[in-house]
Amino acid sequence: MPTRPSQNNPERVAKWEAWRLEVGTRIRDVRLSQEMTQESLALRSGVTRNVLIDVEHGRRGLLFERLLDIAEALEVAPAELLP
Repeated sequence: MPTRPSQNNPERVAKWEAWRLEVGTRIRDVRLSQEMTQESLALRSGVTRNVLIDVEHGRRGLLFERLLDIAEALEVAPAELLP
């Protein structure tokens, strides 16, 4: 199992990047449809606003537990946030 980013398969890394962007876009779309600010979602979910910004822009992934926290704060099933 690779331990350094340079050891990861580039196709696999590209897939991860696409998934991160898709999940972030879904989180943002649901948040905006509920007229919720990033700050209020951050407070409700326990995720910092800076992390949430990076997630929504696809620059950062989430631990499974944090994804569940965000889904709960948005009052949607976690599956609605996944590609």
